[in-house]
Amino acid sequence: MTGNFTVRPAVPTDARAVSLLMYEAIGDIAHTIAGTTDLPDTLEVLEGLFQLPGCRLGYDNALVCEDQDGGIAGFVLSYPGEQAAALDIPLLRRLQERGLPTDGLVPEANPGEYYLDSLAVSGAYRGAGLGTRLIEAFEQRAADLGQSRAMLLVESENTKARALYERLGYSPDGWLDLSGHRYQRMIKAIPA
Repeated sequence: MTGNFTVRPAVPTDARAVSLLMYEAIGDIAHTIAGTTDLPDTLEVLEGLFQLPGCRLGYDNALVCEDQDGGIAGFVLSYPGEQAAALDIPLLRRLQERGLPTDGLVPEANPGEYYLDSLAVSGAYRGAGLGTRLIEAFEQRAADLGQSRAMLLVESENTKARALYERLGYSPDGWLDLSGHRYQRMIKAIPA
């Protein structure tokens, strides 16, 4: 079934579809990043940030999976850990300009790690293998960039996702607390 889908680099016009999926993937973290509590406001901020190149949540860090009609079936957002501080500048600037706290915006990846920031598959396409396909595209992007270690986070209660990541070769590597939730770090060596 995954043969009817295409994975491609994201473009700014994917912002609306990806922001909805991004919110689904990161939940409360989206409110922390956006400095908002209202869902429509948060989605509007995510759309704007997605359209910014050089931003952690920017389109230039994303791949999308399209169905045969060009609809967005899923996305994955990733970047090298050593770029995290620079990619956070637009987020920090936005929060500071509004007088909002920035202490909730913490580095999630370390230098030397290629970080899968977020991934989501639209409900209509779940179970079709698209999550695995997007993870494989993420790992290929890491290899293409010369990265040797992939890292992702999984919420402590998300046993289904953890089982998928373990099946794909990821191993536990400590814990991280973000926006009131506990996440397990998981790593995998990327062959050269």
